Amino acid sequence: MDALSFVLALAPILWLVAVLLLLKWPAWRAALGSLVIACLLAVLWWHQPLTYVGTAVLEGFLMALWPIVIVIIAAVFTYNLCVSTGAMDTIGRMICSVSSDRRILALLVAWCFGGFMEGMAGFGTAVAIPAGMLAGLGYPPLAAVLMCLLANGVPTPYGSIGIPTVSLADLVGLSPTSLAFTQMVQLTPFFMAAPFLIVLVAGGIGQTGEKVPVSARLRGVAGVALAAGLSFTLPALAVAALVGPELTVVVGSICSLGVTAALGRVAERSGKLDPAFQMSSSALPGEGASASAGASSAATAAEPLTLPVALRAWSCFILIFVLLLGTSQLVPPVHEALAAFSSTVTVYAGPNPGTLSFSWVNTPGVLIMVAALVGGFIQGASPRQMASVFAATVRQMLPTVITMLAVLGCAKVMGYAGMISAISAFCIGVAGGLYPLIAPWIGMVGTFVTGSGTSSGMLFGQVQAEAAEALGINPTWTVALNSLGVAAGKMLSPQTLAIGLAAVRVTGKDAELLRSVLPYALGFLVVMSAIALGGAALV
Repeated sequence: MDALSFVLALAPILWLVAVLLLLKWPAWRAALGSLVIACLLAVLWWHQPLTYVGTAVLEGFLMALWPIVIVIIAAVFTYNLCVSTGAMDTIGRMICSVSSDRRILALLVAWCFGGFMEGMAGFGTAVAIPAGMLAGLGYPPLAAVLMCLLANGVPTPYGSIGIPTVSLADLVGLSPTSLAFTQMVQLTPFFMAAPFLIVLVAGGIGQTGEKVPVSARLRGVAGVALAAGLSFTLPALAVAALVGPELTVVVGSICSLGVTAALGRVAERSGKLDPAFQMSSSALPGEGASASAGASSAATAAEPLTLPVALRAWSCFILIFVLLLGTSQLVPPVHEALAAFSSTVTVYAGPNPGTLSFSWVNTPGVLIMVAALVGGFIQGASPRQMASVFAATVRQMLPTVITMLAVLGCAKVMGYAGMISAISAFCIGVAGGLYPLIAPWIGMVGTFVTGSGTSSGMLFGQVQAEAAEALGINPTWTVALNSLGVAAGKMLSPQTLAIGLAAVRVTGKDAELLRSVLPYALGFLVVMSAIALGGAALV
């Protein structure tokens, strides 16, 4: 074990931790600094020629731009366009009309709708939008954010049409479908637990402000919570195994939304729900969800919730679902025909270069953009309105784009120069056969620092892969453990906390919110470590 090389190899990551958490730098500036440090170390300590370093950076940039950046832009553009047309108001009203029970509403908004937003857009929308909706319905602001944090962590590896998983699989050379399914197997206990935790938080405070006993919080809705978890998990497992990561949580959340809404209506009409948990369901998600929609939103809010209105509001997301499913491996003729529109290139000038493959048509970003444009037309958006929303989206996501370019450039430099190998060798030397115990914690740290499951995978995915190879452990299982840790790190990340608090218009409560969510995250991590070690011995 070379301790000095280990410390130097960690320098780009330690820099990221220090400037994000201590100096409060924006992520894009911090990531650029990490890239510069990685390049300097590659040249000065690992003696890499400048051409090797430069082409490694270029390879990272190209991998970031296509398909990651295009998916990010397309997914957030879809959401922003639905806000602009008022479709998000309609979707919010549909969800909030199901029940007046605060626990069932929390499941519908935080778990089902939040999971759908994570699968479609990600990048904070799955916390900001549901948290704003819940606060608008009368939930205490911190409780609203806490429920969304608990709901958002678990599906994060499949956010933004599966980008964290697709990117990680591409980086380490694994099958995206195999990795997606393995992650779902590891995450299944947490998909099942999250709805119960949301119900416990939602029912924790009575109408008069008193604390409600734990047993009372689940009374009458335990079955609904169980169904919400099962109806999310089972379809997600099937999609991950048969289709891949892109639609895993999209399909799971839609199924869960349908089942939870149906059972919620049954429970509402049964008259057996505790009236202590009833609240007004007439409030709209308003400023937290789509206040920026302006006059168009107000007009939509006045429309009756008929089937045509509902289909129009969901049109973008329905089209995304149809296009992604119709071009997947489940439809071989279409998938194989579109596969012809692709290119393969080698960028890195050094030894053992990787190969980049670019699918120009059958890639989620292109398909989402097509669906958004057609759906926007169905919703009544003019070309000028769509162009304006697109321009605003690009400006909004520019810091994220810079961050992704820098993080992937840094990851490629660290990988080719040998820094990742130095980190991996040291961790293996210290932990030995118990390495799987710490693997989820590594993924958690990456997400805690960057606020992104994708960035965590880019920083530490290769470490996990090399550790698996050195220890003779199943590489798919070990790399998936990084994403397992992402589920805990996402709910702790300062960036995620800030997004949630901003959505409910609360300032200065970051530490209080962190104290609230920390026990859940630590509990998750302990169970994750047990799953990691036990599974490594079995697969």
